[in-house]
Amino acid sequence: MPNSYIAGLGHYLPERMVTNKDLEKIMDTTDEWIVERTGINSRHWADMSVDSTSNMGTRAALKALKNANLEASDVDFIIFCTLSPDYSFPGGGVMVQEQLGIDTIGALDIRNQCSGFVYGLSVADQFIKSGMYKTILVIGSEIHSTGLDKTTRGRNVSVIFGDGAGAAVIRATDKPGHGVLSTHLHSQGKYAEELVVLEPGSSSLNRTEYLPEKIYPIMNGSNVFKHAVTRFPEVIMEALNKNGYSPSDINLLIPHQANLRISQFIQKTMHLRDDQVFNNIMKYGNTTAASVPIALSEAWQEGKVKEGDLICLAAFGSGFTWASALIRW
Repeated sequence: MPNSYIAGLGHYLPERMVTNKDLEKIMDTTDEWIVERTGINSRHWADMSVDSTSNMGTRAALKALKNANLEASDVDFIIFCTLSPDYSFPGGGVMVQEQLGIDTIGALDIRNQCSGFVYGLSVADQFIKSGMYKTILVIGSEIHSTGLDKTTRGRNVSVIFGDGAGAAVIRATDKPGHGVLSTHLHSQGKYAEELVVLEPGSSSLNRTEYLPEKIYPIMNGSNVFKHAVTRFPEVIMEALNKNGYSPSDINLLIPHQANLRISQFIQKTMHLRDDQVFNNIMKYGNTTAASVPIALSEAWQEGKVKEGDLICLAAFGSGFTWASALIRW
């Protein structure tokens, strides 16, 4: 049975950068307040005249294919991870298929929010191992900026999120001990409304009047933080234990970029050095399903991911869902 490995990576960020100082002009907040609570200095917001969730994903995918020395026609299957698709339906996967101009291959959409990309990688891994597909695109892409309450009322959430896309090309390898070693997926729906957008949804009784507090993201920040700093180390250790490794063996941990304070807490809890953890939330904010592939692509681009390295991806978010993947590069 072959393993799957990441043959190419790419990411795309909208041109418009929004700093904390920019947010000071539209809501009652300060750069110091945002940095102290989240670690974020800036984020990118889409230009809706040129950007969409699907075409940002396509741009990231084309870069990943180029870095894998492949053509779009080599792709057998698309997995598209997002909570912010172009339309309520259909999902973004079919849009990418059309934009890439490739044959009528299958396209799967995953709605697992912050852990979406790691879930998508897990699905791709199983398809590759089964022999069903040979080359799979896994894409995480988000446009949050059009769905945020950019007033003082919504500042606790709206300062956190950014837009962007990342993509990975997954292929088969027969090299022993190489590629995706294992993936681990979890959920706990009892906390679904701790981080949620309530409307619109099929359970809405009155579809003509949506209340502002229900159409924008609602987050119980302290409870999300409490669970995140527990579940992150748990699922990382699950992956390490499964494969006979310890935290000191990790060359690079790439956590979902939810909050720099969460990443720092995880690093301290697991006794990891600064060079063992990659963070870029300072520049891009929380890009949800796109955050792990953007960070992985950027780390690879900067030479921080090298052949033979042990790479751990981990995510936690709305649902609650959380996941990890351990990779021998």
